[in-house]
Amino acid sequence: MTKTPQECTSITDIRAEIDRIDAAIIQYIGERAGYVKAAAAFKTSESSVKAPDRRAAMTEQRRQWATNHQLDPDMIEQLFKLMVDYFVAQELNHYAESHKE
Repeated sequence: MTKTPQECTSITDIRAEIDRIDAAIIQYIGERAGYVKAAAAFKTSESSVKAPDRRAAMTEQRRQWATNHQLDPDMIEQLFKLMVDYFVAQELNHYAESHKE
């Protein structure tokens, strides 16, 4: 049963809720990875994999979402930078392998 922070009556309750949330975050990252992998089929060049304009717009949107949720936009930007850097590197490897002559 999910508890709000105010409903938690012990550190055990708090930790259980944090673990529940972390598991959901990891599940969503896995789901996101599937979409990233599927997007590779639509990429026609290394430049389209890197997609700097999309990345800049995405970063700004995530910063706004962070602000909307009273989170530090710099921290959220760093989290997404780490994740996106990883997925772009994976996509570039996949692209290079699939376009070998």
